[in-house]
Amino acid sequence: MQDVPWCAPAIRDFIGEPIMIKRIAVLLSLAAVSGLAFAQAAPQQWVEGQQYFAIPNPQPTHQPDKVVVTEVFSFGCPACNGFQPFIDKLRAELPQGTVLEFVPASWHPNEDWPVFQRAYFAAKSLGVDNAQSHDAVFKAIWDPNGPLATYDPATQRPKAEANLPKLEDVAKFYARFGAKPDEFVATANSFAVNLEMKRADQQIIAWGVTSTPTIIVDGKWRADTASAKGAQQLVDLTLYLVNRELAAKKAK
Repeated sequence: MQDVPWCAPAIRDFIGEPIMIKRIAVLLSLAAVSGLAFAQAAPQQWVEGQQYFAIPNPQPTHQPDKVVVTEVFSFGCPACNGFQPFIDKLRAELPQGTVLEFVPASWHPNEDWPVFQRAYFAAKSLGVDNAQSHDAVFKAIWDPNGPLATYDPATQRPKAEANLPKLEDVAKFYARFGAKPDEFVATANSFAVNLEMKRADQQIIAWGVTSTPTIIVDGKWRADTASAKGAQQLVDLTLYLVNRELAAKKAK
């Protein structure tokens, strides 16, 4: 199977046991993401249906006067961790009139994705999700012996589910950014967050997302590191689509 830097939903092998599509070790994942981000010798010619894809029946975003860029991700996804420096770069390069948002996936309970999805929406609700805390959560999970580590550093395999970080552990981590752990847990278990999680799962399906990280531009266009042929290329492609959508809005 071709090495591509993404995480995908589980499938089942011929005996019915869950397996992962290309579950690579963390270091190999980071190397794959970085290695594909080579400099382009000439301007890239982006082709719909090859590097990016139209989303059928796109729905208006909640900010119709802006271009909304969304990363479908998970804090528990090793490829998303490898792509995070490129998200920071994209954040810095997005032009005026653009909004960067995130929709967390929940595909892999054995890697704590549902817990991190719930925690993300709680942090957002409490106003403690920002660029600094976002990066810090990735580091807490993926740095060696990080306080929220989901992989065993000795085996480079996911920890047993009983040893994965709990919601209370994530709440204590967000206390560094001003959250009160008890309030964080209560918010994370609220009806509002349950609804956000359900909506996120439905939106990911509606967008046709099958791997992370994936970028959605204004609810209309979908691309990922595999289709764009690299992490830096995905940043470049996103900026191309953003500028095209901004021009279209100004022309109206």
